[in-house]
Amino acid sequence: MADTPRPLKWTDIEDIAILLVEKHPDVDPLAVRFTDLHRWVRELPGFADDPNRSSEKILETIQMAWLDERE
Repeated sequence: MADTPRPLKWTDIEDIAILLVEKHPDVDPLAVRFTDLHRWVRELPGFADDPNRSSEKILETIQMAWLDERE
């Protein structure tokens, strides 16, 4: 029996960053508005957290992790 992946939450920064690199390989993370980043994270497969639990600090942390993953 296959393991069911656990749902992604806003605090799964590294996992989110990896998925963003895979889904948007040609996008410069620093050029993405936080409103778009918020939507893109919510649209990731397996994402199952409250959209209102996000904050500018969390989005900024995701953005920096995404940038690190691209390099």
